[in-house]
Amino acid sequence: MNTAKRIAHWLETHWVTPAYSGWLLGSLSLFFFVSATNTLAGWLYVMSGISFALLAIAAILPERTLRSLQIQRRSIAPVSVGDQLTVELALENATNHPKTLIQIHDLLPFVLAPPAIAAIETIAPRSIYTWRYQQLAQRRGIYRWHTVSLRTAAPLGLFWCRRSQRVPATAIVYPTVLPLPQCPLMDDMGRDASWQFNHDRRAQAANEGLTRSLRPYRWGDPIRLVHWRTSARYGELRVRELETLASDQALIICLDSAMLWQPYPREGSSAEPFEQAVVAAASLYFYATHRNLHVKLWTAGTGLIHSSQAVLETLAAVQAGEEVHAEALPDAPLLWLTQNPVGLSTLPIGSRWLLWAREPLDLSTSNSPGLLVQPDQPLQLQLQGGLGVRGEERGV
Repeated sequence: MNTAKRIAHWLETHWVTPAYSGWLLGSLSLFFFVSATNTLAGWLYVMSGISFALLAIAAILPERTLRSLQIQRRSIAPVSVGDQLTVELALENATNHPKTLIQIHDLLPFVLAPPAIAAIETIAPRSIYTWRYQQLAQRRGIYRWHTVSLRTAAPLGLFWCRRSQRVPATAIVYPTVLPLPQCPLMDDMGRDASWQFNHDRRAQAANEGLTRSLRPYRWGDPIRLVHWRTSARYGELRVRELETLASDQALIICLDSAMLWQPYPREGSSAEPFEQAVVAAASLYFYATHRNLHVKLWTAGTGLIHSSQAVLETLAAVQAGEEVHAEALPDAPLLWLTQNPVGLSTLPIGSRWLLWAREPLDLSTSNSPGLLVQPDQPLQLQLQGGLGVRGEERGV
């Protein structure tokens, strides 16, 4: 922005700036005044005086038009990538006079979209005008912006006036969740004995501490479950009914968000490895929940989280190379999503991995199975097992 534009912008936001018609009328007024002083013609004085009066009125009224307008913003519902964000603003005219010919600018973050602009013809007295627009969400993230500008040259169109109000907004764009009819990587983990550990067996082998209630003895009940003290009191056999506990061991999806992910070096590859990893994490998490698996998500910035809402918000906000706030990786079988092949051989027993490698690698040293993601193939097909799962059991 050059000096002239900066000056015009400062005048417009702090006072008023002349429109083209304002400059033209100002020049004519000055010409009439100079001519009147040279010729002493009274009609020229009258014309210049009327013109200057119009300029003065036109410079005062735009600011008064915007002064009493108040803006409120409705909350923005979260959407996924590719959906439309619906933004709604309410402009309240608390005066007894209509407000006409107003431009409204919602200054969206540049990474989301350019500013949204609309023209309002009239806002009736003592009423609220609702402006609703939609913006395509093309990239995941949590977007915040604060400024809404009102601009007008009403009623004469000679001077522009702009005033801004602070109206905070937060828009959450979730990553894409791919529909996966099958996923061998997750299915293998779900079938693993470590995930099928059943506390009921441990409870049946226990002798005390897990009793839920006592009930009369039924044919076939183990004698070791008989509660002899209560049986002696009631004169009949009473057995302990044990609590069946669900396993507290979860399937953990870990996103390596602490490292700085690099784009693929190959020309013509438009896929961003980290964005693909975020999509994969979201898709695998919801695939596991639909299969009724106990699943959690781990990132370097948040640690372990498990509710669907928290997972979506975390994956919307996560960035590569973020500061580490979480504790160390859980010492349990996990699904490791990374671009760094170092450490794949040290994952806990029963783990799996997804690797976005920037160059061909020899993964024969990995002691756990996984999938090497190919940048030139659809991610959804790879997660469904179209390219095959790689690892020690598949001969990598």
